[in-house]
Amino acid sequence: MLNSGVNRIFLLALPKFWYMRSYLLVASVMLFTFFVSCVKENTPPDTTPPVDLNLPAETFMDVEYGYDAAQKMDIYLPAKRTTATTKVLFLMHEGAWFMGDKSEYQPIVDTLKQRLPDWAIVNINYRLAAMDGNWFPTQELDINKAILTVLDNRNKFAISDKWVYIGESAGGHLALLQGYKNNIKIKPKAIVNFYGPSDLNSMMTNPGPDSPPVNLLEMLFNNTATVSSPITYINAQSPPTITFQGTDDLLVPAYQATNLHQKLKAANVPEKLVMYPHEGHGFSDISIYTNAFDQAIAFLNIHVK
Repeated sequence: MLNSGVNRIFLLALPKFWYMRSYLLVASVMLFTFFVSCVKENTPPDTTPPVDLNLPAETFMDVEYGYDAAQKMDIYLPAKRTTATTKVLFLMHEGAWFMGDKSEYQPIVDTLKQRLPDWAIVNINYRLAAMDGNWFPTQELDINKAILTVLDNRNKFAISDKWVYIGESAGGHLALLQGYKNNIKIKPKAIVNFYGPSDLNSMMTNPGPDSPPVNLLEMLFNNTATVSSPITYINAQSPPTITFQGTDDLLVPAYQATNLHQKLKAANVPEKLVMYPHEGHGFSDISIYTNAFDQAIAFLNIHVK
């Protein structure tokens, strides 16, 4: 875990007698020296920008942002990055909140590194729901914690605050939720959503033929369906959003995307909805994904300056 792994130190109560202040001064200096040399967990993040303006590309795998084994992320930093110019793309994997792993997105990471060579990429794992726990808002909180960890170390990594969230299916839901709801400390410049659910209440009342069973969704979201629905938080300040959706999606029905974009449009938020006829949940041909990435990058070029 970044800046962690050292025991905390608890200061003893100070003596009451004023005439011992000289001894206390010496003791305080010694304690402070020990504190600085040993305690890392309680120190503020390293916010000193790197001096070298010609930084090499670096990759950090399995960076911890929490104590659970699943709370890890991979960070890919481009060469010659700076805090002023280097944009960042955060990836959130699919898997119906119960499955999936960031390792499955390595081909997407490689594609994005080729298409956006000057961008940093953060590929996030989060704790998965299970029948015996890790129900919502666990996944939301993990995504938020990972993003705030990167934010705390932004200058150390030499990256800008021009961020984009991208997710697929459950990851699309988490990207939308993070961008619309948890955006007080940093708001993304844009969101790229691949067929992510946006309104959990309507998913439960009007599920698709292949949607997770309603009782499973009720257990997973644990009476948080409204506050865990991205559509709840749309307003005029919401980030620009592009969504890719198959018209024949049986898992996440197409109305999830159309309703989302109707509300974005009503709030005058820059948006684009790309519907692929006869496509289901996950597109059938690589050419469709190529087209989607072409349109996504064009969208980002407009809205992420």
